[in-house]
Amino acid sequence: MTDRHRLSRRQLALPLIVLAQWCGTSLWFSINGVAASLHQDLGLAEAALGQLTLAVQLGFIVGTLTIATTGLADRYRASRLFFAASLIGAGLNLAFIEYADHPVMALVLRFLTGVSLAGIYPLGMKLVIGWTPNNTGAALAWLVGMLTLGTAMPHLLRGATLGLPWAWTLGLSSLLAVAGGFAVRGLGDGPHLPASSKRVRLGEGLAAFGLKRFRGIAGGYFGHCWELYAFWLLVPFLVAREVTRLQAAPAWVPWLSFAVIAVGALGAILAGRLSRRFGSRRLAIWALATSGGLCLVYPLLGGLPPWLLLALLLVWGFSVIADSAQFSSLAADSAPRERIGATLAVMNAIGFALTLPGIWLGSALWADAGLSVLWLLLPGPVLGLWAMRGVTDTAAFSASSSATPR
Repeated sequence: MTDRHRLSRRQLALPLIVLAQWCGTSLWFSINGVAASLHQDLGLAEAALGQLTLAVQLGFIVGTLTIATTGLADRYRASRLFFAASLIGAGLNLAFIEYADHPVMALVLRFLTGVSLAGIYPLGMKLVIGWTPNNTGAALAWLVGMLTLGTAMPHLLRGATLGLPWAWTLGLSSLLAVAGGFAVRGLGDGPHLPASSKRVRLGEGLAAFGLKRFRGIAGGYFGHCWELYAFWLLVPFLVAREVTRLQAAPAWVPWLSFAVIAVGALGAILAGRLSRRFGSRRLAIWALATSGGLCLVYPLLGGLPPWLLLALLLVWGFSVIADSAQFSSLAADSAPRERIGATLAVMNAIGFALTLPGIWLGSALWADAGLSVLWLLLPGPVLGLWAMRGVTDTAAFSASSSATPR
């Protein structure tokens, strides 16, 4: 391989990985993008949609812990695992079309889709380290941004296929995942990939919680997790309420839902840039306080003009994910170096487990409680900010710190 070829691959690596991440994570909320059609065609209620979303979250937790504790990511090339997970996830997403009206099989398929996502998002982190070891901190913000766009993508696909059956939306998201998998497979692993490490022992990861600073950062991250996915689940319901009040065409719902979630990509990337000037701790607190404030006041503002509430949703979508990469960087900087793998695996497992109550409560109570259900998201930001009250930035922090998935 010529020097020019090597340089070209390195220049293309980060854009290619983040785009592949965007394509692969479109599987995450693919069902939520067609929720209205599933309700109309199959009678799927909000609570059932919440159960399917919970299944994905549980699958991701199980998949992440399996990869971490078995050392799977060290025994096989990250690009090949990413490729396999993308193809498997795409196939499971397509299989849902056939079994959408079979409740048990639908839940199993979404659970397994979550497992496959554990081979896409975390492995994307490892690929970035292998190709851009000196820009990991900045790349992390881009990866979180692409995860956000991937989450929003099904709403965009549904908006573009409103005249077609909902299966087209799932088919397109599967096609994107396959394309992302092939792109990473062609790129391969980078030349700077860290040496293989021993298997993670999850018990070792609990030791970091004895450190006051790490405990505070983890608490902030847990509060962020409580709010984030529940908010993303509720976005189409919140948008539909205002579209109805505007007496606008229902076709606006997926487009506006995409905008509210996708604007978070800008939040994540901008926060990554500003953190170099203001510090990750300050950015994380600002973002968590903003989204938490909206949790508090939004239900009280339900009578305001619909266009104003839609604008507030855009602010919420921007801030709700802006703190993600900052918490990750702070945690990675504070974890014991000899136990960083176990520490971050445990932190992520707890964080994603804490997404489950908000998703379940939000989907189950929306039909009866309406906007008041948003107050159930409020404990996350409040407790997260309380946990962060004693955390300070340290001189040891580096923008190139390795970090953990959102």
